[in-house]
Amino acid sequence: QVQLVESGGGLVQPGGSLRLSCYVSGSIFSFAAMAWYRQVPGNTRELVADITSGGTTNYADSVKGRFIASRDNAKNTVSLQMNSLKPEDTAVYYCNLRYGWGDVYWGQGTQVTVSS
Repeated sequence: QVQLVESGGGLVQPGGSLRLSCYVSGSIFSFAAMAWYRQVPGNTRELVADITSGGTTNYADSVKGRFIASRDNAKNTVSLQMNSLKPEDTAVYYCNLRYGWGDVYWGQGTQVTVSS
């Protein structure tokens, strides 16, 4: 069974950094595409970054140059390094896994708050 568990959220001041991690149980991680989404209450969930099974990354324009997604297939983990954080980055961040012909899994979400 596939489960995604995020960690690393919290409160940080503007300009600071946080690193989110998502551990994936099961044996499909190395074959799966992974992504990070975020959602603010009342808004739709938006894609922040995605990373293919081969490690190719893609970023939303709003985070380019500040966020870095990476994966460690040996540890079944995907990470999101967030630098130069802004108040508008405040959201619940979700880990997402896509596999095969439409299998999609989500983590429970982790809160990131950027505030002085």
